[in-house]
Amino acid sequence: MIASHIAEIKAEAQQASGLVKSKVQAEAFRVQFLGKKSRLTGLFQLLKDVPAAEKSSAGGQINTLKVWLTETAERLSAEFGQGSDTPVFFDSTLPGIRPPMGSLHLLTQTVDEILSIFERMGFDVAEGPEVEDVFHNFTALNVPEDHPARGPNDTFYTEQGNLLRTQTSTVQIRYMQNHKPPFRMVAPGRVYRPDTVDASHSFMFHQMEGLLVDKQVSFAELKGVLHLFLRELFGKDVKMRFRPHFFPFTEPSVEVDIEWKNRGWLEILGAGLVDPNVFKAVGYDPQLVKGFAFGMGVERIAMIRHGIPDIRFFYENDIRFLRQFS
Repeated sequence: MIASHIAEIKAEAQQASGLVKSKVQAEAFRVQFLGKKSRLTGLFQLLKDVPAAEKSSAGGQINTLKVWLTETAERLSAEFGQGSDTPVFFDSTLPGIRPPMGSLHLLTQTVDEILSIFERMGFDVAEGPEVEDVFHNFTALNVPEDHPARGPNDTFYTEQGNLLRTQTSTVQIRYMQNHKPPFRMVAPGRVYRPDTVDASHSFMFHQMEGLLVDKQVSFAELKGVLHLFLRELFGKDVKMRFRPHFFPFTEPSVEVDIEWKNRGWLEILGAGLVDPNVFKAVGYDPQLVKGFAFGMGVERIAMIRHGIPDIRFFYENDIRFLRQFS
């Protein structure tokens, strides 16, 4: 008799649980099957009429039913307890909510834009290691043994005697060691110098170096390439000037300025014809080949174009700053 009551209650509860769609209905299920006036309470009262030999088995069956009803009620309460009293209608034909998307960092955008300009001019893109040796970072670039740039105040050295590259010109050396002229290439990447961090300096920043080598290369061709590049990057009306300068790895050398809005003349890059000693260091005959090279700071270009006053903004990961360029 007890067994038939248990079967009826469980079947009724299974059917009722499938109809629960709100927290009110979940609570009604709990009261109906576990409340003081529920049929389960009545089963415990019937135990007094069960023969002693069967009482233990019957009591176990009732407890098993109670555990199942309790677990079912708790599941329904967890599923619908935080929801609205009114069943929620879901329209599957409505468009979904698009999750917020990230975007490229401003420095990455600037690098990509610079690369696209040079790639349209036929330049290949090359990369190299950030941990370098003295030969590729200094010696092959015609930097004298006593040059201050070789000192620990201007270069990060490792315990093994290597260093963190101070310029992406190292990639030009490696490229020339593995390629024969003619070629043209650009090399973007991070460089490192032990500078004190302030509004215009950082111990890590990004450079873009370029190199063109052929049998006959003139300074006029260098100026032509840089004119095309700067007009693409800053607009066709940008004014530029070339000032004599000195770099160990180019001769003659220049610094290039642009006149930008109301800020006057601003240095934008350095360039020059490749020094013959650099060609000798990589096994080229300087009597048979000529070339020009140029280099620029990516952060500086981004700061000038977008009016950013502090280089540290690029690395602080402030979402308010980054969203302006997404």
